[in-house]
Amino acid sequence: MPDFSFETSAKDKGFKLVCGVDEAGRGPLAGPVCAAAVILPETCEIEGLNDSKKLSEKKREALYDVICDKALAYSVAFGSIEEIEKLNILEATFIAMNRAIDGLEIKPDYALIDGNRVPKDIKIPCETVVKGDAKSCSIAAASILAKVTRDRLMLEYDKQYPEYNFKKHKGYGTKEHTDLILKHGVSPVHRPSFLKKLLGGSI
Repeated sequence: MPDFSFETSAKDKGFKLVCGVDEAGRGPLAGPVCAAAVILPETCEIEGLNDSKKLSEKKREALYDVICDKALAYSVAFGSIEEIEKLNILEATFIAMNRAIDGLEIKPDYALIDGNRVPKDIKIPCETVVKGDAKSCSIAAASILAKVTRDRLMLEYDKQYPEYNFKKHKGYGTKEHTDLILKHGVSPVHRPSFLKKLLGGSI
């Protein structure tokens, strides 16, 4: 279970406000990539806080409200489909992470980043934490906000494009989703670069 050891270590080095940063949606065939940044108070206790992938949708939704209520500051941002296509998914993820950090109302002086890649152009000192969403409370909180926000957007896309059943697979490349793409073609919210292998040279 995640704890505050990484946050405490950063504060022992002299940093005062530590944010956790994580993303959701690097792998799907549709929709933007979403990132969140969260600053939690040192004494914060959130029961059930964990890597968003290990939680049920119902539990993530419940924790979303608790995190927003208890956080000193939080921010969620996107890397757009256009940015994914123009640059690549990694660059779009970095853009989303930087936007999330920049969007915090209380400015952090240190960031804990999930994964093993430092976001390009990040403006504050940081460290990467592999599988950080299972190790750091701040990163775990960010993972939940990013996942829930992105899932909610996919539910909106489902209303616009019901033929793709986004509400079920959230844009990920399930067999049902790929079958529906082959049947209905590519929607405006799909990522064409992610579909080249599926559709060959037809896009």
